[in-house]
Amino acid sequence: VWAGCLRDNALIKALRVRGHDAMMVPLYLPLVTDREAASPNMQVQVGGISLYLQEKFPWFHHMPRFVHNWLNAPARLRKASTRMGMTSPKELGRLAVGSLLGEEGRQWGEWHKLVKWIRTQPKPDVVSLSNSLLTGLAHAIKEEIGAPVLCSLQGEDSFIETLPEPYREQAWEAIHRNVEHVEWLVAPSQFYAETMADFIKVPVERFSIVRNGLDFSSFPGSRPDPNYPIIGYLARMIHGKGLTTLVDAFIELSKRKSVPGLKLRVGGAKTKVDETYVRDLKAKLDAAGCGKNVEFLPNLTFEEKTKFFRELSVFSVPATYGEAFGLYVLEAMASRVPVVQPRHGAFPELIGMTGGGVLCEPDDVMSLADGLEALILDGARRDQLASAGRAGVRDHFTPSRMAEAFEKVILG
Repeated sequence: VWAGCLRDNALIKALRVRGHDAMMVPLYLPLVTDREAASPNMQVQVGGISLYLQEKFPWFHHMPRFVHNWLNAPARLRKASTRMGMTSPKELGRLAVGSLLGEEGRQWGEWHKLVKWIRTQPKPDVVSLSNSLLTGLAHAIKEEIGAPVLCSLQGEDSFIETLPEPYREQAWEAIHRNVEHVEWLVAPSQFYAETMADFIKVPVERFSIVRNGLDFSSFPGSRPDPNYPIIGYLARMIHGKGLTTLVDAFIELSKRKSVPGLKLRVGGAKTKVDETYVRDLKAKLDAAGCGKNVEFLPNLTFEEKTKFFRELSVFSVPATYGEAFGLYVLEAMASRVPVVQPRHGAFPELIGMTGGGVLCEPDDVMSLADGLEALILDGARRDQLASAGRAGVRDHFTPSRMAEAFEKVILG
């Protein structure tokens, strides 16, 4: 099995425990994982810089190997990643569609190197693509390697739907064509299976559900200070993840003065393009007189993340769109922190399966504030949800459960 995304690190390890010879191949950028990488010595096979230059210059794949090695050096790729978000929507659309066109796209000179590299390895029984933006490879893998293709779908709609026309429509049409060469389609939630079935115009019956798994033992239980309750947020610091909604709810709770000592702790990825947005949020909090009670903690390490959860009373990432899954919800529950999430996307499924939180109305500041306030003020209810959430993660969302479901999809 070949895979190329963050979520698959736990899956690859769990498949190996089940006796499978699984390999994880990084694409675009060096792997970034919370724990030890499943294939730590594997180099990036198709670098993001090379793909960009191939799109610009069709002859680029003929450049000497040392040029590609220089461009794909981990430090250089990581530096390029810091400019994430600075590329224009038009340029992103052209790059995305170029990859999805496969053999017909301008980037094929680079992508075909990956296919040829796979041919130098022991023949795989299955090639797993980590998301549908890689399905431009499916036809060549099937024809040149002779292996069936599995494709996971994990939030691509939130990217494709932001592309300007004609790229948005072209991207969806290309994925629709490409999945004809895909044997198995996998979604992390029933919600996302139905969502993607509509977008790519295939029957929802083609999808199998393989829910993401988490090693809950890596997250010790929370020990919040009852005198200083803390609301936590851990996701990228952007509007789309609902950070504006949460900040407004915190301001509302501060005005109510029903929860003495209340604090908000915001953790997660922050890039250069997010700095203005975060600065504006801080100014809003200061203007409301509660900025001193909010802490921003960008780009946490895994150890810092587990400490972050240990001190929370309640957690919320009130995403403005239908989230395909939301691994951060499981991380909070595994840490015995109850969650308050919007009633859309995969959140009702996650909370329904675990009992580890409550739902509020989407994009509704008052509904979110009410949900947070009720849990913070009701310690018994909060403890009950915390225990149920951790047990639910243990019972339904472990890497072994994920690997077992993945195996059933392939073996039938």
